[in-house]
Amino acid sequence: MTSAVASSWVGTLLNQASNGKIFPRPEQRPGFVVPSSLASASSSTAAASSSARPSPTTEKKKPFDSETTTICEQCPKKTIDNDAALDDVTGTDIEAALSQAQGTNTVARVVSESKTESSPSEKSTSSTTTDETIIVGWYGDDDPENPRNWSPRKKASVTFLIGLLTFGVYSGSAIYTPSIPGVMEEFDVGLTKATLGLSLFVLGYAVGPMFLSPLSEIPAIGRNWTYIPSMIIFVIFNIVASLAPNYSTLMAMRFWTGFFGSPALATGGASISDMYDGVGVAFPIAIWAVGAVCGPVLGPVIGGFSAMNLGWRWPMWLLTILSGVTTIVLALFLPETFEGYLLLQRAKRLRKHTGNAQLRAQSELDQAATSFASLTKESLLRPLIISIEPVVFFTSIYLGVAYACFYLFFESFVIVFTETHRFNLGESGLPFLGLAVSGVFTLLGYLWYLKSYFNPRFLAKAQRGIIIPEDRIGIALFASFFVPVSLFGFGWTSREDIHWIVPIIFSALLLPGVFLLFQSLLVYLPMSYPKYAASVLAANALIRSSFAAAFPLFGHGMFTKLGVGVGCSVLGAIFTVLIVPLWGLQRYGHVLRRHSKYAHVYSATS
Repeated sequence: MTSAVASSWVGTLLNQASNGKIFPRPEQRPGFVVPSSLASASSSTAAASSSARPSPTTEKKKPFDSETTTICEQCPKKTIDNDAALDDVTGTDIEAALSQAQGTNTVARVVSESKTESSPSEKSTSSTTTDETIIVGWYGDDDPENPRNWSPRKKASVTFLIGLLTFGVYSGSAIYTPSIPGVMEEFDVGLTKATLGLSLFVLGYAVGPMFLSPLSEIPAIGRNWTYIPSMIIFVIFNIVASLAPNYSTLMAMRFWTGFFGSPALATGGASISDMYDGVGVAFPIAIWAVGAVCGPVLGPVIGGFSAMNLGWRWPMWLLTILSGVTTIVLALFLPETFEGYLLLQRAKRLRKHTGNAQLRAQSELDQAATSFASLTKESLLRPLIISIEPVVFFTSIYLGVAYACFYLFFESFVIVFTETHRFNLGESGLPFLGLAVSGVFTLLGYLWYLKSYFNPRFLAKAQRGIIIPEDRIGIALFASFFVPVSLFGFGWTSREDIHWIVPIIFSALLLPGVFLLFQSLLVYLPMSYPKYAASVLAANALIRSSFAAAFPLFGHGMFTKLGVGVGCSVLGAIFTVLIVPLWGLQRYGHVLRRHSKYAHVYSATS
């Protein structure tokens, strides 16, 4: 198995720069023997081609001169027409893949298996395409280079690194809040303009996935070439923000740091699902989500005391240090996980090793068939079109309101704990620890709940296709009641005559609601639109993050004019009303999907 360092971004660069001498891959090591299936298929195809020629004795044969064969130990096999196969991605193909991955919130990895098929009794690992191309796949079901065959320890370390990346970026939003008073004083701006630094960061990682996340699905780029360069830019822009000489520069850098940090938030789940099969992805996805939850929660805690003692710029310097160290660690130790990229690189090495130019990865063929115009449509136009689908639009609005309430706590906490309970700037971040504690217990409870995914009864239902998207909304309905209870309780106990621990307890109830809503609805959406999952998730991220970016701009004014109690009650009432259509979606969502040209209607045979 190639080590994590060897297959990391830095390791790959060194390998390519040294022509395979540093961190050599199996195909670059002395004594590497081409797998027998590949060699025999190549020979048989060459012989067949030779016998069909008019004058075989007059032609000079080159080593590995096959007219082309499809060789893939693991992918399905059949004779295909190459041009047709590149476009032959049907809903049924993707539904089959999805039924094996009920627990994931990212369903964008439907590749060569949807473009070929084989007879159940077919044992051969090769077949011939019309253009006689040899398709390079894994060397067997136990190929150690396949991320799904990595050891549990390596998978856990990769999950931890992705979570660390997500934590570092997500903390960048709320870590700015202790700097707001200093920004107001330094640049002589009002509260709304100073708060814009929070909103623009969130808006940046709402827009960023529309442009950057599709890059990770391009086989020539992969996950790491999306993560690492964007994080390097993220660090550089954070340095500029920390040194910003004027208000305009600071605001511009806050937007662009959010923009270039967005791949961690939108693609992290895809990296994890690259390594795990089926429902097994649910556990690591839930653990990875801890980084997304703890980032905004702990951001004010990290930045509060530094802003109080060292000045308003220091929270952003801390973010720069955290993200810089994270980027170095990822560049050195995060291995590439995207199958399309890994097999493309393997095909290149095999071509060089054998001299056979016909060796190709399926991802190369797919990439060659994808034009820039189609990529633009996929990443920009389709998410906008699909966002007006009733199911997508409502769930995105619902999550957007929940997300916005979460970020509005950053505004209300300043009023309640700084103005009412007289916390200093450093102490004002400590109430967020209540959210962190509730987040830990929520995660443990959710992991316990996920045990049901592995009981025989559930697995039997999943294999028969009986699990439908609306089954996922049950936990969202349960979670929805936490949000209004938290808002009403926090709002009406945030008084000077009530001890500060009481509103902290009520605020802590918000996190279970938000966390479980995300876990539920971000699985429901890809299940409802399996063929267009990437577009659906991009549209959802755009809508919900736009809500989160807008609400803090008027939050302080609303709480000041109406009072924290009335302001939280208004939000709680809105959220309570939205529970009714969520219940309707659970009951009648299948009807809406039946009338959609994008959604899939599941049946007992799906």
